[in-house]
Amino acid sequence: MKDFSQLLRDKTQTILEQWVEAVRRDKKISSTNNLSHTAIENHLSHVLSALASVLSQYQDDEIQPLVQASLHHGTLRAEQGFDAAEIAREYRLLRDVIFVTLEPELVQASALEVMRAVRLIDIVLDEAIACCFQTYTEQRLAELEQLQNQLSLNNQELTRLVRANQDNLSILAHELKSPLTSIIGYSDLFLRLQRQQSNEKDTITHLEHVERVLRSGRQLLHLINDALEISRCDAGQMKLQPEPTNVHELITNVYEMFQPLADNKNLQMGVDCDRAPEKVVTDPLRLQQIVTNLVSNAIRYTESGTIKIKCETLGIDKWTIIVCDTGIGIEPEDQALIFEPYFRIASGTKSFLPDSTGLGLAIVSRLVQLLSGEISLVSEMGVGSTFTVTLPLEVEM
Repeated sequence: MKDFSQLLRDKTQTILEQWVEAVRRDKKISSTNNLSHTAIENHLSHVLSALASVLSQYQDDEIQPLVQASLHHGTLRAEQGFDAAEIAREYRLLRDVIFVTLEPELVQASALEVMRAVRLIDIVLDEAIACCFQTYTEQRLAELEQLQNQLSLNNQELTRLVRANQDNLSILAHELKSPLTSIIGYSDLFLRLQRQQSNEKDTITHLEHVERVLRSGRQLLHLINDALEISRCDAGQMKLQPEPTNVHELITNVYEMFQPLADNKNLQMGVDCDRAPEKVVTDPLRLQQIVTNLVSNAIRYTESGTIKIKCETLGIDKWTIIVCDTGIGIEPEDQALIFEPYFRIASGTKSFLPDSTGLGLAIVSRLVQLLSGEISLVSEMGVGSTFTVTLPLEVEM
């Protein structure tokens, strides 16, 4: 009877050399490109030694050296960055090299001897690859767990930094508001006094300069207030104060507030609250902010035509506010961005309107979410835009 075990021991080095070369040439095992001969060979000599022992006399205890070698092989391959498909190809190549090396002796052996040798080689290699994949998977899971822990720590640090940044922004904004309020107040007082006391041309020039300071100060104060509002929303510091609210009266007040601005641009404003809900429990201040920002935007970006504010009940537990204008419209690619802070759409030849902070719609979006609602937009360039806010009849705390 052929002694394939001794033959395998005699040809172990040949098999290893041929296998390493086959692995290097295989283009689907790219992880070996930067590995040394020793790193590729890994624990394969122990696998072949265990295989030779099994061929000599197949016993379960002879499998143990093979198991240990395969376990080490799987761990190392995971550390070297191999993927599962590359490991599978490695073992397929090893099987091919073994049979090619033993082929001359297998041809001369009896059918029984060949069947026994092939069966045992397959058993051993199947066991080897199973053990290899076991530790490979365990190593990969350990790496994923370590990565998850690191990401969790990073996320905690980022959260801390964001909160610190928001706190710093709030402190800075509050510190800026006091001198700005003073500048605006004294500029306004100076303007009134100068207009009462003198009509000289030089005074008119001075008044124009002061008016510019006053406009810029008010715009900066507006920006700071909006930035504070965004910061409070994102930090979760804005608390709702829900109460029974007359939405018809609230919308009418907003309409009356903006009517003079619309008249200055010869815009027609209309309100339709015939189907408004009779009872709404919400935060009236936040609701007024939403309507105010939407109407203000509509007037800002409409040069001619109409602006309509509509309010109606929707189903048994919701209601909507719709603000429709005949303004410049919004490009399709911009519609997904308009609720982002500081994003401003172009107006004609201008990149954006000078009195726009780019925070109005971002505030609206956050307030709508705070009130458990949704906001949607339908817009067409040169035709106009329609903003629809859907809210619950009763906000849940």
